[in-house]
Amino acid sequence: MKAVLCTSFGSIDNLIIENIPDLIPANDEVIINVKACGLNFPDTLIVQGKYQFKSDFPFSPGGEVSGIVMAIGDNVTNVKVGDKVMYGSVFGGFAEQVKAKAKDVFKMPPTMDFTTAASSMLTYGTSYHALVNRANLQSGETLLVLGAAGGVGTAAIQIAKALGAIVIAAASTDEKLEFCKDNGADYTVNYTTEDIKSKIKEITNGKGVNVIYDPVGDKFSEPALRSIAWKGRYLVVGFAAGDIPKIPLNLVLLKGCQIMGVFWGAFFKNEPQQNAENFTAIVKWFAQGKLKSRIHKEFPLERVVEAMHAMINKEVKGKIILIP
Repeated sequence: MKAVLCTSFGSIDNLIIENIPDLIPANDEVIINVKACGLNFPDTLIVQGKYQFKSDFPFSPGGEVSGIVMAIGDNVTNVKVGDKVMYGSVFGGFAEQVKAKAKDVFKMPPTMDFTTAASSMLTYGTSYHALVNRANLQSGETLLVLGAAGGVGTAAIQIAKALGAIVIAAASTDEKLEFCKDNGADYTVNYTTEDIKSKIKEITNGKGVNVIYDPVGDKFSEPALRSIAWKGRYLVVGFAAGDIPKIPLNLVLLKGCQIMGVFWGAFFKNEPQQNAENFTAIVKWFAQGKLKSRIHKEFPLERVVEAMHAMINKEVKGKIILIP
């Protein structure tokens, strides 16, 4: 089978595509014939050695997969050969086959296509976990989404609207903000031309936002935190802008707020039952039309480096999907 391989940490330009032996399942494992794989910002960090998890070399990046079960190991009862499935992990997805723990594999609903399934595991899984399990976002509350035109930001807007929240989308260009409005955002902030704190104060009549969803970090985090409401919840999702911010803790005291970490990769490993329940709700909302994947572009697997450059250069609105 063909696979994208990372043989050493460094530039994404060093990724190679090679033929490697077909995969064989062990007990409790499933082999999936990959039909589509979502590209996410953490994939670019993994290749550079900047992510929390590291794998032995060589490895394939990519952890958001859809496909067809082609082999199962002993003790696997939740899926069978021929089932259309979706799978979320950290490594292995940028290939024609991927090996997965059966407990992390979910059957695709009959109405869902492979592209939609491959765009829903990490992005919608992260955003649902953040807004529901961590922040307990309520109908009528106000949510600020930083990096709102990206994959997890797009998912966060849709999930928040399904929960009945008011959404303020923040992004770096007017074009991206138009995309956010089309995706359901009620208000927008261009954080390259507008002051986040004063704009949020204007939109909320001085009350501030109840929940902040931050996959961006860097210089945007502190002004966002300064716009939070009393007893607000600040969700730390990632650091796509680069530097990890240093937050003055006196702001947490003055606002009576909470700062919450959101790491879906650790969540689905530590709480598989809750993760499964989350995806039951996510799939139901897809079927009801409350959620809809926004696909920026599909790339063949051979153009993975080009796709990653588009991600790093912040050209993407929604999701990029790789097709083996």
